[in-house]
Amino acid sequence: MNLEIGAEAAPQWYLVQSKPRQAERAAVNLVQQGYSVFHPQLMVERIRRGRRVVVEESLFPNYLFICLRRWVDNWYPLRSTRGVARLVAFGREPLPVEGALIEEIRRRLEARPAQSALSPGQKVEIIEGPFRGLEAIFKVHQGERRAQLLIELLHRQVTLTIPIADIRRSA
Repeated sequence: MNLEIGAEAAPQWYLVQSKPRQAERAAVNLVQQGYSVFHPQLMVERIRRGRRVVVEESLFPNYLFICLRRWVDNWYPLRSTRGVARLVAFGREPLPVEGALIEEIRRRLEARPAQSALSPGQKVEIIEGPFRGLEAIFKVHQGERRAQLLIELLHRQVTLTIPIADIRRSA
């Protein structure tokens, strides 16, 4: 007797929810178990300890994608994998994510440059030094540790260069 599973056996992408701040751990553990995983991340510039640094951040915090075959792959280890909270489902049925959507996300991430922490024209607040409490407009980075700002003094705009650690984005 020959049973055909057909399209049901074709691999499809599903959404996995990780435990808080453990998406990377979940992805590593799933890959070690032999699963195909896609954890979309993007490069973002942050300011840490007064320096500009580029870090990877999850595009979808606490979520990643896993490729599984419905009636062929063993789904049970997913529940006990370190970092994994659950397979996202509606009711009791996990719904597949379109493969075209996964490919589009990949394509867009590859085409995207690192996102800057501060962009020209953005309002910032000076939090240290003699100009503390003043609002300014971010103009440009000057190296890794300094920024050039425009502030208004005596009814005219003045360019000022100060350490990045002394400014923060305005709310």
